[in-house]
Amino acid sequence: MSTVALALSDGVPLYELAAPCAIFGTDRTEITGTDWYDFRVCGPADAQVDRWFRAATEHTYDDLVAADTVVVPACHDGSMRPPADLVGAVRAAYDRGARVMSICSGAFVLAEAGLLDGRRAATHWLHADALARRYPAVTVDADVLYIDEGQVLTSAGKSAGTDLCLHVVRRDYGSSVATEIARRLVTPPHREGGQAQYITERVPRSARDSLGTAMAWALDHLSEPVTVEDLAEQARLTPRTLNRHFRQQTGTNPLSWLQEQRLRRAQELLEQTDHGIDLIAQRSGFATAATLRRHFRQALGTTPDSYRRTFSGRTAPEPA
Repeated sequence: MSTVALALSDGVPLYELAAPCAIFGTDRTEITGTDWYDFRVCGPADAQVDRWFRAATEHTYDDLVAADTVVVPACHDGSMRPPADLVGAVRAAYDRGARVMSICSGAFVLAEAGLLDGRRAATHWLHADALARRYPAVTVDADVLYIDEGQVLTSAGKSAGTDLCLHVVRRDYGSSVATEIARRLVTPPHREGGQAQYITERVPRSARDSLGTAMAWALDHLSEPVTVEDLAEQARLTPRTLNRHFRQQTGTNPLSWLQEQRLRRAQELLEQTDHGIDLIAQRSGFATAATLRRHFRQALGTTPDSYRRTFSGRTAPEPA
């Protein structure tokens, strides 16, 4: 059973604690059919949470060092150095081989520990400039919701912590489990785009409606060779205008969004069906198994067959 430690420090916001507790700390064995995370909240026993609560945890930073995954929520606004004992514990956990992830300004703790040097990192867009100035060895990306660098993962503010936690569940247990948890939390299993959709001017209502219609149409036709021109026609926009509105609303471009949806469809089919790789490639819009395998390797660092063995227990049927 994998151990997840949530780092508690004085003044931590309640919201940033909620997502890890709800996602990692609630027993989900009825969904997985196997085990779930051993979840622990680690920190000072009398740490203040927001302005209203005092913590009553029995686990210390020594327990955090021994965990398999460490979650560091927001703890400061970036104007002060993070607590030295927390920084030391996070560094020690990383050196042991733990996966370390941050939410919002928790990235300052990871940066102070030297874990973000030479890496891309996400944080809330309000803190991005401060993080970049204080830690010039870090490549700060203020446009994305979260960044997965393997052993180190970072996310933007507040709700992006939920996105990152669900992403980790998807890595550990597969897309179906993450999607079911998201459904129970009444939250999207995967939000498209980045922070740009929250800090740029809102697109007109009519444009959002037309994009929504076009996106829904595309999801119903993923097995077909849908193009950007097809999306533009469904949205009643020119391809250039579609691309502009798409970036304003989702933070990405139409083609990238299409590829992401096709990849997610392929993951679902690998987990939930016994279809061969050729058929899955066709039904997810990749056309050929070779194309599917290439995109799988680029996006997930694995093969469709390995993904199926990991997350469904099925093996690909032998070719006829």
